[in-house]
Amino acid sequence: MSYMFFYGMYFGVFVATFLLTAYMRHYALKKNIIDRPNERSSHSIPTPRGGGVAVVISYLIALSVLMVYGFFPLQSGLTLIGAGFAVALLGFLDDHGHINSLVRLAIHFLIAIGVVLSLGGFAEIVAFNGLELGFFTNIIAVLFLVWLLNLYNFMDGINGIASVEAITTTLSIAIIYLITAQNLHAQVLFLLAASVFGFLLWNFPKARIFMGDACSGFLGLILGILALIALKVDLSLFCAWLICLGVFIVDATFTLIRRVLNGHKMYDAHRSHTYQIASRRFKSHTLVTMSVVVLNVIWLFPIAYLVAIKNYTYPELGVLVAYLPLVVLAVIFRAGNAHA
Repeated sequence: MSYMFFYGMYFGVFVATFLLTAYMRHYALKKNIIDRPNERSSHSIPTPRGGGVAVVISYLIALSVLMVYGFFPLQSGLTLIGAGFAVALLGFLDDHGHINSLVRLAIHFLIAIGVVLSLGGFAEIVAFNGLELGFFTNIIAVLFLVWLLNLYNFMDGINGIASVEAITTTLSIAIIYLITAQNLHAQVLFLLAASVFGFLLWNFPKARIFMGDACSGFLGLILGILALIALKVDLSLFCAWLICLGVFIVDATFTLIRRVLNGHKMYDAHRSHTYQIASRRFKSHTLVTMSVVVLNVIWLFPIAYLVAIKNYTYPELGVLVAYLPLVVLAVIFRAGNAHA
């Protein structure tokens, strides 16, 4: 493996994303693709959206290069590219003109089912040191992909938060992969982090362009597929993925459950996620986004590392330990409460 080759790839992906985002900003302004503040927004200024298309383009090209040179398995790579492109295209069309939410959700399920079939299914997975769910595991995998895809869109609401979640998660898991001698899989994650970082400079601390549904859904799906690929290798690695994605998973899931119990529809626009309430309370996007970085690096990564490396009998318990303080935070900030 040529490390200079990968270093060049990282730099090239970063620069490509940065420049493509500049073009997308020009394109959005020209086509009047503007995110205007509404009841769900945490912003007060109309801002162009769709800049995350740059992340999609640069990363998929980079992934294709890795496959051509034999640095990534063909089946996994084609699954990532095909599903990622489909979700990004759907999001791009939605950014340009609203697509019915039920139609969009149905397509998400079709894509997720295609991914699970392409990866060969998960009926062989054993959880909790002996629990065999058989075919039902495939259903869980589909639901996992659809939920992660959508929650990433829900959580993309303040400057930089979706980007730093992707960057810290991919870097954390990449370090674990390097330690466990899965170097090639680590390179795929480093490339994704470099690509997202190229966009982040346009979105944080001041947002000159938003990511848009094309990229938020893309990131959620790609991270989900990579997590499922890890599940095929080792349940502990999958649990590490769940832990590193904990901030988004807990906030979105807790908020949704709370809202549904309070009688709200699942797809009603709102501003009651923990991160949204915190950004209003502290009057700062930057503080909340950087707090996510701290949580991911100081709390979630060490637990994910221990779960992945120590080969515990019940790695699922590590997920519960990691999530507990995140649930407490959601309770404290009254996530899901319309009047919080």
